[in-house]
Amino acid sequence: MRKILKWTGIVVCTILVLLLIAYSVAWMNVSGRLNKQYAVKVKPVSLRADSAMLAYGARLYIVKGCADCHGPNLAGKVFVDDPMIGRFTGANLTRGKGGLPADFDDKAWLMAVRHGLKPDGRSLILMPSYEFNGLADYDIASIIAWCKTQPAVDNEPPPTKIGPLGRVLTALGKIPLVPAEKVDHHYQAPEIVKQEVSAAYGRYLSTSCTGCHHKDLRGGDNPVPGKTRVADITGKGHVGSWTTAQFITTLRTGKTPEGKQLNNDDMPWQMTAQYTEPELEALYLYLKSLQ
Repeated sequence: MRKILKWTGIVVCTILVLLLIAYSVAWMNVSGRLNKQYAVKVKPVSLRADSAMLAYGARLYIVKGCADCHGPNLAGKVFVDDPMIGRFTGANLTRGKGGLPADFDDKAWLMAVRHGLKPDGRSLILMPSYEFNGLADYDIASIIAWCKTQPAVDNEPPPTKIGPLGRVLTALGKIPLVPAEKVDHHYQAPEIVKQEVSAAYGRYLSTSCTGCHHKDLRGGDNPVPGKTRVADITGKGHVGSWTTAQFITTLRTGKTPEGKQLNNDDMPWQMTAQYTEPELEALYLYLKSLQ
């Protein structure tokens, strides 16, 4: 019995040591990636907005999912709070207490939105800039210009804190915690993209879907651990059997032609409901073309 207990103790200690080593490797991996400094050439855009541009920026702020992390009033909020995964907070984007510093200029805005970087060149955490990097200059400028016109709100969101499982999953490539790694920092976006009912414009719009449905839009594991598996939204999935009207109804009401009511936390249909009908038609054309 004493030998069994001895060897059991040795095995348990060995496992614990190996787990500690593995976690240390994951910790150093993630810390090194977050502390890496990127030297990027920021393409300037004009932020002198008229009323039409500001109205467009206000709508893009919603349909691109900005409010999900930063709140409808840009005051910031905690959008994930799990002791193992971590606490992730959207920053206060206003000039109120707890908001942007006085020296946060237009270049800093562009580095954050388009490149996923802090002003010092290090990566932000969980900022989906890989979805914004390909947006036309006019669209990016509209979002930033609108944000800059919003009133100051005093709010100090708690700091982001990465949990142990969050570090491990990031090291394994399961969570896009370091967005700067997924951005093509050399990409030169067009000044403007023509809004039309076409598969080409639908492809442009579909970038906002890739964060959850993956780059090929065929779904799979949810980027948020523990959440519902993400659907295939290409022509090979349910979308392939839907009509244009059914697709639009689903993205505006959350109710599918099969009679399923989508949970907004899993599929943000309350956000996609803000798309215009031509935008949804274009998106449908592109998704259905993917076979």
